[in-house]
Amino acid sequence: MIDLIPLSYETLRLLWWLLLGVLLIGFALTDGFDLGIGALLPFVAKTDAERRILINVVGPVWEGNQVWLIVGGGAIFAAWPPLYAVSFSGFYLAMLLILVALILRPVAFKFRGKIENQKWRDLWDWALFIGGTVPALISGVAVGNVLLGIPFGLDDTLRPRYEGHFFGLLTPFALLCGLVSLSMIVAHGAAVIGLRTEGPTAERARTYGRVAALVAAVLFALGGLWVVFGIGYVVTSVQDPLGPSNPLRKTVEIVTGAWVKGYAARPWTMIAPALGLAGCLLAWLGMTVRGWKTALLGTSMAIFGIISTAGLSLFPFLLPSSLQPNASLTVWDASSSHLTLWTMLLVTCIFLPIILLYTAWVYRVMRGTVTATTIGRNPNAY
Repeated sequence: MIDLIPLSYETLRLLWWLLLGVLLIGFALTDGFDLGIGALLPFVAKTDAERRILINVVGPVWEGNQVWLIVGGGAIFAAWPPLYAVSFSGFYLAMLLILVALILRPVAFKFRGKIENQKWRDLWDWALFIGGTVPALISGVAVGNVLLGIPFGLDDTLRPRYEGHFFGLLTPFALLCGLVSLSMIVAHGAAVIGLRTEGPTAERARTYGRVAALVAAVLFALGGLWVVFGIGYVVTSVQDPLGPSNPLRKTVEIVTGAWVKGYAARPWTMIAPALGLAGCLLAWLGMTVRGWKTALLGTSMAIFGIISTAGLSLFPFLLPSSLQPNASLTVWDASSSHLTLWTMLLVTCIFLPIILLYTAWVYRVMRGTVTATTIGRNPNAY
């Protein structure tokens, strides 16, 4: 059966590393603006009518946007089982916080309009704020901890053990990464608000969005300085891209500035951080001149560049270990079998285009400006 697979094990491992990045970026681009709008809701929309407008910008698409998150989790489970086992157990409380925050969103959408009482509605508006802010912040904190290294190890039978705790995740660098993620998502949400609404709501979004774009640029640059002068991980033995999935067959050292060595070896990868910074600045410029399409292009570039920078900096690592560096998980030693990766690729080639076409169709149907008038004409509005 293996002889019939047209792609090598090395190629499939690399493809699934790329696909994992595509799924994470897809989630940040689509559900990211939902989260950003939720985080901005209490500040950008001052009246109940304005808040209903923002909720109806998100309402028709948020469920479809979360498909990217579900597919991403499934891809990690099937393509990178050790990564799933270590990260979902080590980050258990953090992921539980994200899950609870995400659950608040549909509950708030459904219950907000059940009672004609402003205090009741304000309560659910703040629930939407939590549902947008917490996932964006904690996701960035998780990425920061991955760059620092996770305190896990593997025994001789490859069973993982995690020796960290939730508050140990909240280091200064990890919180910096969390703020980069949050400001990036807030700027993205502000760009969509400006594009889909009008009047005072769009103006307030412009104010907050400009600040968020600049904050994202500055914090991203500060994070880059840490990557230059902070610790990183280097594989010091030869890894066989066609070899078995056994992380303990290699040696790893912790080296200052190791994460930037990959950029020296592959200069073309500098495109990623350049896109991240350029996207933040383009978003700021677009919001300054009220060019909302330009702003949305800028925030999309920033998301693509910032997430790609993290992935390219780590390559070939998926999850470095600060406790037992030799147990770090890499692209070449933490994947499923050759046959599993090939089967999953075939399934992905069928269903990913369907997801993309459906998403594009929904966005086309739901395009246009959302106003109090359009909400009044829609009996299904929130």
